[in-house]
Amino acid sequence: MERLDGPELVALVRRVFQPRPGEAALAILVDLPDAQVRDDAAWAVRRAIAQDWAAQLSAHRAELGMDTRLAVYPNVHTNNGELPERAWFHAGGPLPSADALDPAASVSFADLYATHPILIALTKFSATAPLKMAAKKHPIRAATMPGFGVDMIPALRLDYTEVNRRVELLKDLLDRAEGADFRFETPDGPCALHVDLRHRAGHASGGLLPNPGTAGNLPSGEAYIVPYEGELAGDPSRTAGIMPVQFGSEIVRYRIEGNKAVAVISEGPKSREEATHLAEEPTYGNLAELGLGVLAAFGIKPIGEILLDEKLGLHLAFGRSDHFGGQVGPKDFSSLEAVIHIDRVYVPETQPDVKVVSVNLQMTDGNDTLLMREGNYAVEF
Repeated sequence: MERLDGPELVALVRRVFQPRPGEAALAILVDLPDAQVRDDAAWAVRRAIAQDWAAQLSAHRAELGMDTRLAVYPNVHTNNGELPERAWFHAGGPLPSADALDPAASVSFADLYATHPILIALTKFSATAPLKMAAKKHPIRAATMPGFGVDMIPALRLDYTEVNRRVELLKDLLDRAEGADFRFETPDGPCALHVDLRHRAGHASGGLLPNPGTAGNLPSGEAYIVPYEGELAGDPSRTAGIMPVQFGSEIVRYRIEGNKAVAVISEGPKSREEATHLAEEPTYGNLAELGLGVLAAFGIKPIGEILLDEKLGLHLAFGRSDHFGGQVGPKDFSSLEAVIHIDRVYVPETQPDVKVVSVNLQMTDGNDTLLMREGNYAVEF
């Protein structure tokens, strides 16, 4: 099984976080199975990777210059749901299940943040949103790695200086855009979608997290922006159109109005399932992100895990947006366990029957910029 050795892990931490004088400890976070969400093979491997990384970094403490501790917590049952209030430092040996944790031995996440300014979250369920929100209150920086597996290790060895350069170029375009027009081709006909980018700034996630108060995915390589959600009085969101998403052999077509999926206009088992989800949890239909990944240009291929796949190219997301600077957060869902941020990735391997004909940016200076043509970037890097 491919793995990063101790010196590679030390180099990774130094490259990504650029530790500062006085920073004494790093924590690796893992979530644990429970009676509601049972264990699976990939999750077990991920926890083993976390234990291995913690052990290797501890063994290379002198080179790293800080202690490394493994911290565990009960899984939160959904991607980007709120973290529990408390965590447990693991002293060694087999990891427990969430149901076996002793409350008396726990520490608050606030205390964990205060003593461990660098965090690496190797989890089943994404902790990106809650750690981004925590980073606004605590001087931490966190690399989130939901769904990470050994097949993502090559993406950790990329030239992230070049990755970051490309990401910053795309962020600059998003900063200067006030709208994006998408044209898709599907077996059921064309779809067009306008995404309102007014009142928003882009973000860069280039795999480097040197500054306290930041959190982002690793592996990384994307620029992203939250569409305008219509929160300003008298200024509704202009995001509207039809958004296609392929699930297996079925293409679900969502009708978007005011930046929300308000109906499913396709037919089929998955279409009915998605229509039911929207009816029961309308906030799920909030268009929460336009993302632009760059890793496909470095030879990285999708593996069926969002953490990596979304970094390859174009993606759009539904659900929570407050962790990216939007307005929709846990308070807007029916329960904490219903909170979600889910990406739909538009690359040929993940959605072969949905063709991205073009993406055209409407710039604030009145000009248009062709961002993508036939699924490929049309801008010069």
